[in-house]
Amino acid sequence: MRAPVDARSTNHGPGAGRLVRVLAALLALAAVAAPIAPRTAAALEPIRDGRGQLPKIAEATVPDEPRPFAICDDQTYALCATAPCFVFNGVAYCKCDVEHGDSISLPFSYGSDQTVCTANAAGVGNGYMISTYSLPDSLRAPGGDMALYTCPAATSNAAYAQCDGGYCFESTRGQSFPGFAQPLAESEIICSCPITVANPETAYVGFQIAGPWPCQQEFFDNCSSPPAGKNTGDTIYVGAPTGTGVFLTKLLDGDVPPLHRCEPQRP
Repeated sequence: MRAPVDARSTNHGPGAGRLVRVLAALLALAAVAAPIAPRTAAALEPIRDGRGQLPKIAEATVPDEPRPFAICDDQTYALCATAPCFVFNGVAYCKCDVEHGDSISLPFSYGSDQTVCTANAAGVGNGYMISTYSLPDSLRAPGGDMALYTCPAATSNAAYAQCDGGYCFESTRGQSFPGFAQPLAESEIICSCPITVANPETAYVGFQIAGPWPCQQEFFDNCSSPPAGKNTGDTIYVGAPTGTGVFLTKLLDGDVPPLHRCEPQRP
């Protein structure tokens, strides 16, 4: 396994997201046109208990102990970055793609030198794998058929799934699953993921979900609840605070290729 990438985490209190440090760094760099984001911050850890609104950046406290990212080399993993999800009893069950190669995640360290990478490796032959991140080919321009849709911070109140570190079940490959009209392909797998709910009253940063390319303005309906709620039976999408996917792609691959992007039309 590759050496972890250094990053730092901040405790923002109950219900807060660790992605705030990432986004603060990205926004600060954008303001001065710096070409590369720093390798500092923790990102994509699911919000505990389903509480997902981002706090105002001004409310951040001092950093605590370092938390690295883990890069999992040459493993089979679930890629959920473009996945639709079915909500059942407060959990999102997302239809993800099975991939093989290098991916990145928060380490989710446990035990003695155990991380998300060792846990994922142990899943081979034991009926499970873990959701980690790499850039989906479907988002790449010009050939991909999907795009990043940016949901504005000031108006978006939708629920979305954050799947980093989610466990996925081999038994679901090629099978039918509630909430999805067609059976899964053999290259698809269901992963269980926590739900985040955006709060436009407190968030300075919006979030992004993947949708169809070319851009379809009606897909921005998924920035709001309803239809994208957290109740049993709702359909939501995997998402993350704006810029997270680009940030992690830079850490994993060293650069970011052209991507399809969609922005809502201003009234």
